Amino acid sequence: MRNLFSNIKGDAFGGITAGIVALPLALAFGVSSGLGPTAGLYGAIFISFFAALFGGTDTQISGPTAPMTAVSMVVIAGIIAGNDGDINKALPIILTVFLLAGLMQIGLGILGLGKYIRYIPYPVVSGFMTAIGVIIILTQILPSLGYYPKEDAEFVNQFKPQAEEVILENILKEEAGEGILVLENFKETIGRAELTSAADILKESQTLAAKDASGAYGALKVLPRALQNINWLELILAIGTIIIIYGFKRITKAVPSTLVALVVMSGIAVGFGLNYRPIEEIPSGFPIPNLDIFTHFNLGSLTPYIFTALTLALLGAIDSLLTSVVADNMTKTKHKPNKELVGQGIGNSIAAVFGGIPGAGATIRTVVNISSGGRTKLSGMIAGIMLLIILLGLGPIASKIPAGVLAGILITVGIGVMDYKGLKAIPSLPRDLKLGPIKLSSEVMVMLTVLLLSTFWNLVYAVGIGLVIASLMFMKKLGDLTAERSDVKPIKEKAWADELNFPENLKEDVFIKHIKGPLFFGSTSDFQQLAKQIPNTAKAVIIRAGRMQYMDQSGLYALEDVLVDLEKSGITVLIVGLLKQPRYMMERIDIIPDLIPKEHLFDNFKACTQWIKANIKHDA
Repeated sequence: MRNLFSNIKGDAFGGITAGIVALPLALAFGVSSGLGPTAGLYGAIFISFFAALFGGTDTQISGPTAPMTAVSMVVIAGIIAGNDGDINKALPIILTVFLLAGLMQIGLGILGLGKYIRYIPYPVVSGFMTAIGVIIILTQILPSLGYYPKEDAEFVNQFKPQAEEVILENILKEEAGEGILVLENFKETIGRAELTSAADILKESQTLAAKDASGAYGALKVLPRALQNINWLELILAIGTIIIIYGFKRITKAVPSTLVALVVMSGIAVGFGLNYRPIEEIPSGFPIPNLDIFTHFNLGSLTPYIFTALTLALLGAIDSLLTSVVADNMTKTKHKPNKELVGQGIGNSIAAVFGGIPGAGATIRTVVNISSGGRTKLSGMIAGIMLLIILLGLGPIASKIPAGVLAGILITVGIGVMDYKGLKAIPSLPRDLKLGPIKLSSEVMVMLTVLLLSTFWNLVYAVGIGLVIASLMFMKKLGDLTAERSDVKPIKEKAWADELNFPENLKEDVFIKHIKGPLFFGSTSDFQQLAKQIPNTAKAVIIRAGRMQYMDQSGLYALEDVLVDLEKSGITVLIVGLLKQPRYMMERIDIIPDLIPKEHLFDNFKACTQWIKANIKHDA
């Protein structure tokens, strides 16, 4: 590792530049998440500083990223909806989930699981990243049009009957918790219901409306209403932001176009006194820990989100380590994956305590840091300090940024995060899967499955389903290859070199089976055909196992079934070249020596042939 102060000038410039680039994205991701710009800024400050300090990639700049924000957005919306739409009531649970995700990342690093992240199939990652882009674009169309569902009175009124139902259900739950027998005491229920005001019903209706319009599918559902209620000023601010971001890049890349767009469009909105919608107010002063995480901790309320926290932890790990690889390629260094996970976990844990949204290693900010001269951990720490200084000095000014500008920034982020490489490859990938009359590429199917499920259903489950499908596809391909290479055939067909001198008079009495490759659950059905293909004249079967490197439990029991059938038929089984792992498996359940005596195991075919000559007699 480089000395922390060996490149102060380069690290200072790299860190400051990366911090400036991170500012508009941090604010935008905070707003997108549902916790507000402050949460995005806090996340960027603490994750950047502590992930750099404790991480394993010297030049990594960390903070809120598009994938982490997309998952966080779903988590936050769900928890708020489950707490009567009250963000203050939901916040301790939300931050506890984020804290748990950080602690899980630390655990992944300590357990040394960082090196296994690379085994996640590319189609799963591709489908997920494209889905993230689609989700961000769809969810930001509404604010870019200046449409907010919970402020649309006509739309909110549709949910009043459902709101009354929810309120009554909550009253019944309260009474059940207090031991009140509702059917025996209607008066208490009626009394509590009468205390419900029109404002309570409106608030619940707004919560239900916001929930119904959340996510990609919800945004599409209310898009027709949004197009009928366009706020043209907000739309112009968003479009102006997008034009500047893409247009300024053509002039120069020395200054971040996102920052230029933020400053120019905000300056126009404020300078001309336009009646725009500002983002939420950013509090001035140093961030304060949210101790409600600990004082109001409730394991019961956290339990449903443990799997979600694990998903955040794994996603952050993948996001960060992919960026680490990019940094390695640019600096010709080698990151430490497990140490990087520990650093990211510490950063996310501390950010959660202070009310920040979770993040990961950010590719664009890391590239900017390296290009500007950053070479040590100090650069990432300086980026965090830079954002803290901006918070302390410019918080009130940042509060005047138009919401439409941040929506425009996020739309460009969504466009940029999609995996165009994977999308372009769709027509050229081999169509190795047949569904009825249709031929498809299995990899394209996995990618599209993850893309559609992530976009319109659930990000968390989509990745899990994608991994399962990809694994099953891989196992099928491996099984097909294994079966193709290890066909059950008599010795006179494709004999191995050391079998050419096998006694001619014994070829009808001895059947030889070649096992090439692992015997696992994907290849067991083919192996079990062995007994059916053995000639009636056979007295012995030689299993050539020298190329069977691995056997799983399914393969073990398939082998046992075949051996039992052969034993019943009075056929002797000899095994040649049995390797260490398969032998260990066979000894564990006593296939050796119960079904295969140790004297029937041979190191080479020559020794086996000598045994055959001495013990198997050909009937004339």
